[in-house]
This record gives sequence, structure tokens and C-alpha cells, in this order.
Amino acid sequence: GPGVLTRTLLNSGVRVVALENDLGFLPDLQSLENSLDGQFKVIYGDFFRLDPLVTGPVKPPTVCSEKLFESMGVAAVPWRADVPVKIFGIVPQKKERNMLWRLIFAIYECSSIYRYGRIELNFFLSEKEYKVLTAKAGEKRTYQALSVLWQLGCEIQLLHMEPWASFLTNSKNGGLAIPKSTALPNDHLCLVRLTPRKDLFTGTLKTTNSATFVFMVKQCLARPSCRIIDKLNSWSLYDGCKLLRELEIPEDAETVSLYPEDYRHLFDALQNSSVFTESWFHDEVLESARNIN
Repeated sequence: GPGVLTRTLLNSGVRVVALENDLGFLPDLQSLENSLDGQFKVIYGDFFRLDPLVTGPVKPPTVCSEKLFESMGVAAVPWRADVPVKIFGIVPQKKERNMLWRLIFAIYECSSIYRYGRIELNFFLSEKEYKVLTAKAGEKRTYQALSVLWQLGCEIQLLHMEPWASFLTNSKNGGLAIPKSTALPNDHLCLVRLTPRKDLFTGTLKTTNSATFVFMVKQCLARPSCRIIDKLNSWSLYDGCKLLRELEIPEDAETVSLYPEDYRHLFDALQNSSVFTESWFHDEVLESARNIN
């Protein structure tokens, strides 16, 4: 596009690294790079084709985060340190849901860009996906596994809403395609800040078992009207009712009515239970991650 985000960031005085996936735009950006005395760097690449599940070298514009961060001169920092890098961009509409899943897996596993710390994302998302990310427990039409996982994993802040009319939306000419939505409002693109939480990995949740937690939440909210006790019984827990009483969750509670913190506490209790084993989850967790990637 016209480079509105790039210009705004440069005018604020910060150092900017731009990933450009269109060879036609590279010459102008390289000229800009040469005129700014180190403030601006351009790389031929596509952030939304980052770290594919392939072995061996990748062909640009596909990018490996290791090579990208090395070229930027950014070293990894501990998870609880300050944000080392802030990323700005517009998520391609056709890849939006898939990218949100890929990124949430990466956050919980500290993989891809999150090996370098709590990378902050500032993305233009469709209004309907923003509504999903911020949905409240009990809202059957919007409250989904992504709602729980993003709310637990990140602080979510709405920075700006811009009408679709401000953007080129004729997809035939390379513009943004407005995603159709009947259940949710979708009149804007929303600039949303997603900052991983410092305290994400507390209690029993670790990078080593986080995929199990993600899969547990996905299973529970696959059918929002399912009772949580029925889900526990399907996992062969001998006394799911006792577990729910200890967590002060009603036995007849539907999975859609549990708050994100309830799922976190449920996972902690299951991990501490002597009768629960996650081994039977293993193959399905791997298959789920593979499909998303």
C-alpha cells in the first residue's frame, strides 16, 4: 500500500524494519533506506509466511524468525523482561483466523518470534475477529476457544477503529476483501494491540504442556452448549463432580459459561490430579497443531 504505517512510525523517531513481499515496491523502499542513515531497514519477506513447517532453507518471501531477528540485531530476552520488539501490520483477511491460531500456539509454546520474548503485536484485524477475541463468557455466538486463549495469553487493547471505506477493498485489484459476517458487526478494521502477559507461565502451565491446555480449551468450546461435567466424564475422570465442587463451578454449567480463569484453574486441577493423564491427548494435540500450521 502507500506506506501509511511505515511513514507514521518513522516520523515518531523509532527504528523501523519493514518486511515487503512485493518486489515492485522494493526499489522505492531501498531508496528510502539509503536516505535515512540507519533508521530504516527493508527486507524482502512476508511476516504472514513466517516459520513454515518445512525442513531446510526457505525461499523468500517466506521468512525464518531466526534469520529475521539476526538481521535486525535483536537478541532473545527472558519472558518477564520488557517487550523487545513491536510489530505493526494489516493481517490478510483470507489468513486472519489461521494466523490467530498459529500465533496463539506460538505464544503458549514460546516458539517462532516468541523465542525472543514477549513480542508486541499491533495488527489491523476485522471487527468481527476483534469481537471474538474480546467476547465474554456466556456469549454463545462469539465466545470461542480463541477468546479464552487470547484473553489469558495477552492484554488486548483497541487502539483505533477505521471504516472499511478508508481502504481499497476491491480484491480483484489486490485490495482487501471485506470478510462477510452475519452474526457479528464488521464495519471496520480495528487496530488492536496484543501484548503477551508476564505472568502467563505460572502455576502448572509451562511451555512443555501448553499445547495440551490449548487443545483442552478447543475441545471444551467445540460445542458451547455442552455441559462441562459431560466433557470431564468423556475424559474418564472418576469424580468430575468433586473436582467441579472444589473449583466452585456448578455441575450443570455449560462450557460457554466458564470464564478464561476457570479454564486455567481447571487445567491446574487436572495437572495436579493423580487420575488424569494427558498422554491420550498427545496424538490429537500434534494433529491439531499440524493442521493449523
